[in-house]
Amino acid sequence: MKKILFVVALIATALGQNSFAQNNASKTQPSELLTQYYAVKDALIKGNAGNASAKAAEFVTTANAMDASFLPEASRTALVNDPSNISKSKDIAKQREYFTNFSDHLFALAKTTKLSDGPVYKAYCPMKKASWLSNSTAIKNPYFGSAMLTCGKVVETLK
Repeated sequence: MKKILFVVALIATALGQNSFAQNNASKTQPSELLTQYYAVKDALIKGNAGNASAKAAEFVTTANAMDASFLPEASRTALVNDPSNISKSKDIAKQREYFTNFSDHLFALAKTTKLSDGPVYKAYCPMKKASWLSNSTAIKNPYFGSAMLTCGKVVETLK
C-alpha cells in the first residue's frame, strides 16, 4: 500500500512540476512587447526591410502568446494588425506606413500598462506627422532613416 501511495505521490509531483514549468514558460512578460517593438523600429531606422519583417513577426508571435487577462482579444487584434502587415512586406516604405499605427497602438497600451522599468519616450516627426516610441531621448527617426535621421522631438514621457 505504501508503495502505491509513493508511486501516486511521485507521479502527482512530476505532473505538477511539469504543469508549473509549462505555465511559467507560456507567460510572456509585457516588457517583451516593447523590446520587440524597439527591434522593429531599429530595423526601420537602418532601412533593413528584411530584418523589420522578421522582428515584426516575432512581435506578433509574442503578442499572441500574451495572457488574455493582460491583453484582451480586441486589444490584441488591433495591436498585431500592423506588425503583421510589416512582417508580410519587403517594401521599407510600406513597412514605415504600417509602423505609424503600430506605434500609436503600442503607445496606447503603454499608457495603461507598465511595459518598462525605464522611461518610454514618445517622439514625433513633423514631416511624417507620426510618432514612435523610444527608450532614449536621442532622436533616430524610423520613418526616414538616414535621410532625416534626427528629424523629430520628444513630445511625451511615460515613467
